[in-house]
Amino acid sequence: MALLNFRRKETPAEPAGANAAVEAFLKGYSIEVMPRTAEKVEDFRALLPKGTRVYIAHIDGTPIEEMVATAKRLNAEGFPVMPHFPARIIKDRATLADWIARYKGEADVKQGLILAGGVSHAEGEFDSSMQLLETGLFDGFERLHVAGHPEGNKDIDPDGSDRMVMEAARWKTAFAERTDAKMAMATQFCFEAKPVIAWVNRLNAEGVKLPVHIGVAGPAKLQTLIKFAIACGVGPSLKVLQKRAMDVTKLLLPYEPTEVVAELAAHKAANHGFGIESVHFFPLGGIKANATWVIEHGGKSAVPAAQS
Repeated sequence: MALLNFRRKETPAEPAGANAAVEAFLKGYSIEVMPRTAEKVEDFRALLPKGTRVYIAHIDGTPIEEMVATAKRLNAEGFPVMPHFPARIIKDRATLADWIARYKGEADVKQGLILAGGVSHAEGEFDSSMQLLETGLFDGFERLHVAGHPEGNKDIDPDGSDRMVMEAARWKTAFAERTDAKMAMATQFCFEAKPVIAWVNRLNAEGVKLPVHIGVAGPAKLQTLIKFAIACGVGPSLKVLQKRAMDVTKLLLPYEPTEVVAELAAHKAANHGFGIESVHFFPLGGIKANATWVIEHGGKSAVPAAQS
């Protein structure tokens, strides 16, 4: 069964306690922006709860000046900022040191998402997040997140397995055990709950102890979502969207993550040791649309900072 929610004239009643589970699951969520999308938001305090962590995606070609300016603005509005550090677009150690110095000095950045990046080949001396972590330049950061791949990553495991992904995850767990920084695994977005649950449980079985911040696509047009999913290398759960797209009546209706979030929330509520710690939103249909959906489903903890 496809775990997607599309607006209908009538919706089935939610199970008793569903709202409470979803509200608890959404508490402390994070969201991702880019400099060009952040520019469209007049005041983040009117949309996001106080203390919401905001990731800033660093797309290849984005000047570091724009990244730092966005981080400075968000920090000034009261939100902890977590810029991306994509290894494969960083020329060398000196460039990395310069980026970190700018973020710290101009925007008081204390958190970072360390990842290989979306390009297939390294443009400089770094090829992986592990190489960035090993530089020691992130010493003093309060929180370091790394990437997770619930449906695998063909750039890392071209054979379709997850052997190298799991090996890297175990390395990152070991790194977390020898550093003072709080670490977590922020994942790619996907559209089915059951495979995510199985993957999180497998991480635990493999000895990967990093808490998971599960990637969720925010409300968006179905066509937009499919485009981003293909570009980002989303795996088998993409078939859920493609199946929906074959139905012309549903193609024109907006996607919302209501059902997938509800199923994950219910599983978390019933299994308190479950490894998902938080939700990380990709606002593919716009930051305002994503924030509005969370406000509608997140209860008191989702009230925007400007209203609290």
